[in-house]
Amino acid sequence: MKQYDAKHFIGKTVQVTVDRPIGSKHPKFQYTYPVNYGYIENTISGDGEELDAYILNVTEPLKKFTGTCVAIITREDDDDDKLIIIPFNSSITDTEIRELTYFQEKWFTSNIIR
Repeated sequence: MKQYDAKHFIGKTVQVTVDRPIGSKHPKFQYTYPVNYGYIENTISGDGEELDAYILNVTEPLKKFTGTCVAIITREDDDDDKLIIIPFNSSITDTEIRELTYFQEKWFTSNIIR
């Protein structure tokens, strides 16, 4: 399977499989997910796993979600880009993205690409 360029997904409708819903615990680290977090099936990211996605502007735990990719978090010190997915007809600022993903992104130097 080929590696996907995360930038390809900006502006597109994507379906996310949620493996870490709001309120779940990280399997290795001691934090709880304040947002839904999952992956895009049948993709490969720079880390060799499926391309990861944060689902923002949704407050209930999910199993699957279809929304719009509005941005990507690219990490300068890691090869694991993260898609930012929000509901259709919704919007989010870069500041809101930073605040909502800080629980995990605080360990990395990153940029938001629109």
